[in-house]
Amino acid sequence: MNDIREVEVVVVGAGQAGLSSAYHLRRAGFEPDRDFVVLDHSPAPGGAWQFRWPSLTYGKVHGMHALPGMELRDADPARASSEVIGEYFDRYERTFGLRVRRPVDVRAVREGSGGRLLVETSEGDWSTRALINATGTWDRPFWPRYPGQETFRGRQLHTSRYPGPEAFAGQRVIVVGGGASGTQHLLEIAPYAAATTWVTRRPPVFREGPFDEEAGRAAVALVEERVRQGLPPRSVVSVTGLPLNDAIRQGLEDGVLDRRPMFDRITPGGVEWADGRRVAADVILWATGFRPSVEHLAPLRLREPGGGIRVEGTRAVADPRIHLVGYGPSASTIGANRAGCAAVRDIRRLLAQEPVAA
Repeated sequence: MNDIREVEVVVVGAGQAGLSSAYHLRRAGFEPDRDFVVLDHSPAPGGAWQFRWPSLTYGKVHGMHALPGMELRDADPARASSEVIGEYFDRYERTFGLRVRRPVDVRAVREGSGGRLLVETSEGDWSTRALINATGTWDRPFWPRYPGQETFRGRQLHTSRYPGPEAFAGQRVIVVGGGASGTQHLLEIAPYAAATTWVTRRPPVFREGPFDEEAGRAAVALVEERVRQGLPPRSVVSVTGLPLNDAIRQGLEDGVLDRRPMFDRITPGGVEWADGRRVAADVILWATGFRPSVEHLAPLRLREPGGGIRVEGTRAVADPRIHLVGYGPSASTIGANRAGCAAVRDIRRLLAQEPVAA
């Protein structure tokens, strides 16, 4: 505790949002290790992409947008996205000299002295005037709870631990979730499994036609309104719907994407509904999304009664020193790029003032 290092800005996370923020800090004249530091708990470059399942090839990635200042060109669509994007992020960090420190776990961010924030990590503490939180959601998979869940004799796993379709050969698999991951899992698993069943809380909405800029702005605005109100953010895809591409059409035609409403309870051998219908299962795969990884910010008491952190742009309303990038409306890759730029712009204004406690 006697050796607290001081910087102007700490960036937590080195995925798309964190690297974008670091890039814009450099462009604004901030020097890595002197003026700002990027802390990443992952073992290697690539953000959450490095943990994605091998069968998620780059050609299947939905809406990956290049980082600012460097295009991702000539990527092989048949290669695993974890490899393509991991190599791209690594090259990006080296090209712009971002000097990401890893693996470093940020354990808590709390009030420091002199109006500064104290960032406690596995590699010592940092004192900073501003913090960009770019921790994403991958580390907080959401597991719904249903009656009887603990009695299930088969295997339960979440998208975050999806091993690829071959692992389900000959098994009866229930996939829970109406997002892009759920449909991708079903389409991959169906040729290997003995049987698949798809259940979702709400009927899935499939989107026909191109997703133009106007539609994108409208979708982001809906997500943004929630975080302005201090409610937990929803994903952008939850308001855009699922693109009705050739693979989805084939899945609908083949009956693989024959959606059932959510079951009411889990039994030792499967699931059942209140009307007595039952489905036997060996595996329940929860493609139920993620929640923001913001527990380390808990000492700052940023959460609103609605359960979320109220944000204006990227700035936490409860503490202007904290910017959340890749949170809510900026959770998409293009949104993260823009939010990184906006956060740095606001932080420059903040640092131009006399440091005062929030």
